[in-house]
Amino acid sequence: MQRWAAIVRSAVDAIVVIDERGRIEAFNPAAERLFGYTEAEVAGRNVSLLMPPPYRDEHDGYLERYLATGEPHIIGTGRRVSGRRKDGSTFPLHLTVGEADVDGERKFTGIIHDLTEQVALEERMRASEARWRSVVESAVDGIVVIDSRGTIEAFNPAAERLFGYTEADVLGKNVNVLMPSPYHEEHDAYMQRYLTTGEKRIIGIGREVTGLRHDGTTFPVHLSVGEMSVNGERKFTGILHDLSARIRMEEKLREQNAMARLGEMAAVIAHEVKNPLAGVRGAIQVIGGRLPKDSRDASVVKEILTRIDALNELMKDLLLFARPPQPHPAAVDLGTLIRTTADLLGADPALKGVAISVSGESPTVEADPELLKIVFHNLLVNGAHAMQGQGRIDVTLHGVDGHCHISVQDTGPGIASGVLEKIFTPFFTTKARGTGLGLPTAKRIIEAHNGTISIQSPPGRGTIVDVELPLSAPAP
Repeated sequence: MQRWAAIVRSAVDAIVVIDERGRIEAFNPAAERLFGYTEAEVAGRNVSLLMPPPYRDEHDGYLERYLATGEPHIIGTGRRVSGRRKDGSTFPLHLTVGEADVDGERKFTGIIHDLTEQVALEERMRASEARWRSVVESAVDGIVVIDSRGTIEAFNPAAERLFGYTEADVLGKNVNVLMPSPYHEEHDAYMQRYLTTGEKRIIGIGREVTGLRHDGTTFPVHLSVGEMSVNGERKFTGILHDLSARIRMEEKLREQNAMARLGEMAAVIAHEVKNPLAGVRGAIQVIGGRLPKDSRDASVVKEILTRIDALNELMKDLLLFARPPQPHPAAVDLGTLIRTTADLLGADPALKGVAISVSGESPTVEADPELLKIVFHNLLVNGAHAMQGQGRIDVTLHGVDGHCHISVQDTGPGIASGVLEKIFTPFFTTKARGTGLGLPTAKRIIEAHNGTISIQSPPGRGTIVDVELPLSAPAP
């Protein structure tokens, strides 16, 4: 008996023995430390003393029900509950209750394990997990976690935006669903080779790869992969940064550099040709003036002058294209400017069959009116030529979000997709005598005004040119 008493008194966990009426009969030192009572203070008192509401009020009823029906809630099983100390504070504990018969009387022994530290640790872990989850979910870059088999286990909101999948769409799927060929087919073999040999290609290094969106489009992405161990299992975290904007910027810079070199070359050629061409034209005119007007030679001279004039127009286009536009901004009423340009176009007998309407708002922009006249004259002439001098051109204007949007739509046959791709390429033209510099020059002028120009040709709707220019700032 003394041996068992010694064991109970030396136990680390609290031990409380009660009779079938719930009165405390034993209370070991660990229980004293845990609840703050001495054994003398609790002996003979109802064990509900150690419980906060609602357990305190329910305990006697539970014990009576068990004695009457044998239905256990804790006895023989155990569960997490709350305890109440002498000072009124509460704490989490795990309680297991055993039943014994002592000299024909039923006794119940409760073994109580303090869970305060465990619960605090769990709360810290939950808080830490919530904090890291918040960091991952708020990250600008896509974050994808996979296991050693390549199965997706986490997919943050940035990854959802990047790839067009929801997390539910991809969880449990192989990460190669996010890869186009040949990466799609190669990924599993690469993963297996790394797990077998430790040979790295991206893990711990990072490189530029290609991603595959849900809609089947691809995009450039920088992928860096880290490795970790979670409960003994290898996991891989991929951080993906969309490179689309950077690639577009690099392409634009290359295009601008190429255009600058081309412009310099065009300026040199135009300058070297223009002045001698004027001299040649003057000499031809003198020769023609000495010939009979109705002679064959006079008609040849007239054709030579026509060709020289066409070459001179090409030189003008070259010089206009070669010079970087330097706008001299002024307040410009776009509606009035475009109507004036359309009226001048209507004076051309070859274009009498073209009806031009200008509708919508008449917003004011800060721009160089002479340069804008060049742009819209070019767009209207292109539309008129596409319709072979017969048809309608509708120009609509409206302001939105600080910009003026101008749409120029003709009723012509439209533009083939292969031609549309090259429409702003210098010297590319489908006209028999075109220079291929009109639209590239228009593009340079619009961009010099911090605007944009684009062309589309929907089936059966002719050609639509969209121009956007910043509106003038309102007067203070």
